Amino acid sequence: MDLTVQDVVLHLLDNIELPENTVDQLITGSLDCKVTGIVIAFMPTQYVIEQAIQQGANLIIAHESPFYNHHSQTDWLATDSVYTDKRKLIDEAGISIYRCHDIIHRFQPDGITEGLIQALGWSSYVEQRVPEADILTFPEASTAQAIAHHVKRCLGIDYVRVAGNPDIVCRHAAVLVGFRGNGSVTIPLIQNKQLDLIIAGEGFEWETPEYIRDAVQQGKSKALIMLGHAESEAPGMNLLADRLAEQFTELSVHYVGERPVYTVI
Repeated sequence: MDLTVQDVVLHLLDNIELPENTVDQLITGSLDCKVTGIVIAFMPTQYVIEQAIQQGANLIIAHESPFYNHHSQTDWLATDSVYTDKRKLIDEAGISIYRCHDIIHRFQPDGITEGLIQALGWSSYVEQRVPEADILTFPEASTAQAIAHHVKRCLGIDYVRVAGNPDIVCRHAAVLVGFRGNGSVTIPLIQNKQLDLIIAGEGFEWETPEYIRDAVQQGKSKALIMLGHAESEAPGMNLLADRLAEQFTELSVHYVGERPVYTVI
């Protein structure tokens, strides 16, 4: 059976109700195109596109937009050489790029959070799932610093950022992926769930980190580990690749990862 891009998209959308302002859409290519292979990625970078071409895949399912803004608008980039070169590569190769952002966050449980939790080996520690986070209870006492090293090792990343007291013993933590690390989300969780530790992708630096700083200066035992946006969400897309490979056995389905965008000097 020849599968089209539309067939794959309909599978992703099964039992999912998207918001009216969803960013999930086919950004390049055609829904009618026969799929020769699928590449899954967090971000459809130049490298990811080149890898898809090398693998003979003409469908990229990505969590974020290829064009540097949340709504994939391109008018403002029309004369930019980085955009035009990237778009030329995509179009000449006949690559369809489908944005899978809202869909996977509406999986039950949230597919991006679940991917991170599984990658960290913490599935059995989940006590509660709320829309924005998984609430964990660690069975054995660990310091925030030890947890940070565990995260680095499991995710294969060179660094995380820690605010607060790295030596506190952590029993209760919340894990928040992507751009959910802002104070309006994290601070109520800290208060209501009696958390020692927040583990987040990213957020405004003058909100949660400053709250944690004040808490520690007041003698309260709190800590924050910031992973980075991509580092927190890429495992969820890797998990999606595994699931689609099981579903579409007649297709080559591969996850293509990237190195962290930042180098610490």
